[in-house]
Amino acid sequence: MGVSKELLDILACPKCKESVKLNEKGDGLICEKCKVVYEIRDDIPIMLIDEAKPLSAR
Repeated sequence: MGVSKELLDILACPKCKESVKLNEKGDGLICEKCKVVYEIRDDIPIMLIDEAKPLSAR
């Protein structure tokens, strides 16, 4: 199913409030400003700052 376009349009990074974008694999949301990826598990974005992974690690 994946994350809907409507949800992507309203999601923002919880740390800096910038918009996020879906990564190429479709399993994470990227915040370019913070250089982190928020994982998507079971079609649910995990938008917790403590759960974010550095962009370079993915």
